Formats: sequence, structure tokens, C-alpha cells
Amino acid sequence: MSNTSVTDLSAHILALLNGLGEDPTRLGLHKTPERVEKSLRWLTRGYRMSVADVVGGGVFEEPHDNMILVRDIEVYSLCEHHMLPFFGKAHIAYLPNGRIIGLSKIPRILEVFARRLQVQERLTDQVADALMEVLEPRGVGVVIEAAHLCMMMRGVEKQNSTTVTSALRGCFTDDARTREEFLRLAHAPRPTHT
Repeated sequence: MSNTSVTDLSAHILALLNGLGEDPTRLGLHKTPERVEKSLRWLTRGYRMSVADVVGGGVFEEPHDNMILVRDIEVYSLCEHHMLPFFGKAHIAYLPNGRIIGLSKIPRILEVFARRLQVQERLTDQVADALMEVLEPRGVGVVIEAAHLCMMMRGVEKQNSTTVTSALRGCFTDDARTREEFLRLAHAPRPTHT
């Protein structure tokens, strides 16, 4: 990643406003370059994060043999082709092999990769591969369902479209029953909270 300074990025955003035909001196745009820069740095903070840092000491020895699934994890990212958001839900499961990970670490791993310029397909694979590396489990399954503003606001303008990607590793690939259990649990009706 380049070491573009803070002022350089703001200057580029100012040039972008000019290029769009806007008047950056008008009242509503006075601080827009700085605000956009701050926003983009937040939205792409995954470049400054690592899986090792977010997992920390969150892996524990545990002889648990059954599937662990965290579903409906909110995911937000930016499409690398248009820098427009895509957002939705991730369902992430693994079958342990003597080690488990703290439940909060799973969404944190997702954030490392989601908070970058991305394509959904690669994001799904990166999360699965990271869990395989950290835990060395018997298998991992990741499904991401997302709506892409690059399809909704521009181009084909299909507001009701959803993209679903999956990445299966280990026994989630090799064992049809494990794969079916994961998909059934990931897509089961959501409980209603009263």
C-alpha cells in the first residue's frame, strides 16, 4: 500500500469535486475533502489490520466435535471496481479439531477482509482460508449474501438482486452431510424475538 499522505488524499478529493463540475468553495462542500478522506480511511481500515492481531489469544484447546456456526453477521465492504458499497450477511461455520475460537473473533476476521476494496468472491475465500490457517479445523464453510450498489444504483439498476457466494474447505467440501447441515442451519428461518 502506498504512503499517500493525508493532505494528498484530500487534494485528490478536491480535484474529484472539480472534475465532477462542482464548486468546492460552496458552503456545503467546504470540509467535504477532509470528511471523505476520513470516511474512506475508516471504510478501508482492513488494510491496517491483520488476522493475527484480531485473533490475539482467542484460540482455545477444547475437545468439541460439533459444528459451530455464527450466522447473520453484518458485512459492509466497497466494490473495488466502482468503490460503491456492498452489504449483507455472512454465515461462517467450522468443525473444530481440538481447538475453538472466541465467537467475537469470527466477525473480526471478516472485518479484516471486508474493510478493503473487494470483490465478494475473494472476500468469501479469504475468510475461509484465514479460519483454516488459524484453527486447522476439520473444515470451514462461509456463505455471504450481499446487495451491491454498483448493480442497484448504476448499470443494470436491479434493486432486488442479491449475490450469494460460498467457500467450503475440508469436510465441508468432502462430506455431503456436513455441507447440507451447514447450508440448512445457515438458511434456517430466523427466530423472532419478543
